[in-house]
Amino acid sequence: MAGNGDEAKQWVGGLDKLISNMRSLTRQQKSEHWILNCMRKADKNEDNKMTLKELKHFLRQVNVEVDDTYAAEIFKKCDKSNSGSLEGSEIKHFYDLLTHREEIDVIYGNYAQTEGQMSARDLLNFLLNEQREQVSMEDALKLIDKYEVDGAAKQNKCLSIDGFLMYLHQEEGSIFNPAHKQVYQDMHQPLNNYYISSSHNTYLMEDQLKGPSSTEAYIKALMKSCRCVELDCWDGANGEPVIYHGYTLTSKVLFRDVIKAINDFAFKTSDYPVILSLENHCSVDQQKLMAHHLVSILGEALVTKPLGNTMPTSFPSPEELRGKFLIKGKRLNKLDAALNNNSTIEEDTVSEEDEAADCKENGQKSKSKKSKIKLAKALSDIVVFCKSVHFNGFEHAKDNLAFYEMSSFKENKALNLADSSATAYMHHNTDKLSRIYPAGSRTDSSNYNPVPMWNVGCQIVALNFQTPSKEMHINQGRFLPNAACGYFLKPEFQRSLTSQFDPGTLSNGPWLKRKTFHVMVISAQQLPKINKDKHNSIVDPLVRVEIYGVPADNASKETHYIENNGFNPMWNERFEFHINVPELAMLRFVVEDYDSTSQNDLVGQYCLPITSVQSGYRHVPLLTKRGDVICSAGVFVHLMLVDDQ
Repeated sequence: MAGNGDEAKQWVGGLDKLISNMRSLTRQQKSEHWILNCMRKADKNEDNKMTLKELKHFLRQVNVEVDDTYAAEIFKKCDKSNSGSLEGSEIKHFYDLLTHREEIDVIYGNYAQTEGQMSARDLLNFLLNEQREQVSMEDALKLIDKYEVDGAAKQNKCLSIDGFLMYLHQEEGSIFNPAHKQVYQDMHQPLNNYYISSSHNTYLMEDQLKGPSSTEAYIKALMKSCRCVELDCWDGANGEPVIYHGYTLTSKVLFRDVIKAINDFAFKTSDYPVILSLENHCSVDQQKLMAHHLVSILGEALVTKPLGNTMPTSFPSPEELRGKFLIKGKRLNKLDAALNNNSTIEEDTVSEEDEAADCKENGQKSKSKKSKIKLAKALSDIVVFCKSVHFNGFEHAKDNLAFYEMSSFKENKALNLADSSATAYMHHNTDKLSRIYPAGSRTDSSNYNPVPMWNVGCQIVALNFQTPSKEMHINQGRFLPNAACGYFLKPEFQRSLTSQFDPGTLSNGPWLKRKTFHVMVISAQQLPKINKDKHNSIVDPLVRVEIYGVPADNASKETHYIENNGFNPMWNERFEFHINVPELAMLRFVVEDYDSTSQNDLVGQYCLPITSVQSGYRHVPLLTKRGDVICSAGVFVHLMLVDDQ
């Protein structure tokens, strides 16, 4: 876009600086930044003063409907100079009144036993009894040092109410366990022991029929730490293979360009391996070109043979495959041939991918018999650990398939197997990979629920990443811990052949850890306005708490709605959930704008595994439907996960 290289550099430098400034703001700074912005918008005549009329305009900006008498009351309280407008310190006083958090006062008051302040001992008491944290006096002192804003209090090793609020707004006070922000799991296990964040028809930006295809869609998915992307490859003009959704009007993008984009962006947010799932419809000549592009563009990062000199009997680990690409596709022979390398055949026929055949059934070319395609040896040879094969039942797979031979299952088939043969499915996944993909009928790129697939240990549960949906929120939550690296270690009971786990029946076993989960939804702060067009529309928020896991654990409960207050609504509502298999349970908070006449609008949401939840008084950040953080908004809750006796 820029006129020349220097100009481009200046733009990039400037934008980088803005982004890093923005990212390094504390939650308190973000909140103040937002409030100041709203004040600026309300100050119509830009005189840095606020009249009562401007004050009311400001309150609407911050999503609070205040009746006229209350607004006038606050105004009068702050207008010490009786000048008819607020300026300087009067605005500061008004801000303090506005952002005062009654519920924090109460909690602070209960624990501040030292001349009205919280000593390090009081804070330790709070951390041990309320937050259920295993901490020492040293940790309490560190928190005071880190978050106390008042110099005198810091000197006395005390935490003032401002310091306490500051602590509650930082990562230590967040619902998400900060220890899980880094890679904390064992990454040395075979690849099939992990859930792998996976995308379906990754090239699509919108729907499956006529929407655009783009390299941008791959970049977006990879930047969200997606570790398995899909490429539908077809013969293109001028001998260059293209990627698009066959038999539809979706636009085309060059295979070569996609591989370049993947190479550039694959390891920006995670350096664990990326699987390229090929659905190959190309002629032999263009397949040879595909193989050439993969080898020449990905270079050393492409896995083209087993890692050692001997024939492996199980997958390498994510750790061993750091920074590597694996190709999933058809292969002409078993992997042993790769080590002997004595085959001289240049090409041969194989049956086509299951998903490709499904696609045709949905399209106009209905065939009862599986199509055969010609496969070039050059493309076959770079398929090492992910060879696509047709699924002929669990017994057949156990007796005939090697660990690297994997099947793809359409969502309904996978769901049926998960219902009827859960334990067999889970055993199948203890040494092989399974990929699940959405039904072809989802032409709008909608998604299916990934949880039942994870419950039986399926690793590659492919979703339409381009579609913001509850299912994508759950996926984002599942891969939030472990540094959001796209790999999450399955529970031990899903990795053992002797395990008799069945999510539907819940017999006794190491998976059964019955707990009661107490959730108190206390309040929310600075919820954004949903309907930007309707100038006066203030939200009527309610909070729903949802649990996803084994069927017995699925539950949902919601608060009443509060009229006309998105700034600091208060609920103080308690819920109780019974959880049988905490290692598979996901928790999702949803804030909605209540509407009596139509569907409620989503205000924000947040999802994470129960195993990453911190107990006690916690702030829950909120994300948009697309999964981006809403800067100053949040829900304040109290959580307790208690073992059932």
